[in-house]
Amino acid sequence: MKIGKLDHVNLRTTRLEEMISWYADVLGMSAGPRPDFPFPGAWLYAGDEAVVHLVGIEGTDAVGSEEKLKLEHFAFTASGAQDFEARLKARGETFRRTVQTGTGIIAFNIWDPDGNHIHVDFPPEE
Repeated sequence: MKIGKLDHVNLRTTRLEEMISWYADVLGMSAGPRPDFPFPGAWLYAGDEAVVHLVGIEGTDAVGSEEKLKLEHFAFTASGAQDFEARLKARGETFRRTVQTGTGIIAFNIWDPDGNHIHVDFPPEE
């Protein structure tokens, strides 16, 4: 067996509509087809791929196991670093821009409304 690539990230949230809007407005994703699950949610697409699956929950914020969630971040590759930075600034989003030593990758560290840490990585030539 050989792992190919990360297929999607599944996030539980008490802020379903806010999260859908944030991923659309900040990352340019769009809600698309989703199986008819018996619980609220949305699948957010980057192009033709459903890469973020949101599950709407009620009550207090929860994680997917008995222990604290150990996910530090997830990442997307992208193009258009200048436009992305301008979008973040126009929205007043908190972000950190770094250039990775050795690779030259330009990484934007951002946080969604639930505080999930996301990298958006751009090639060095940008």
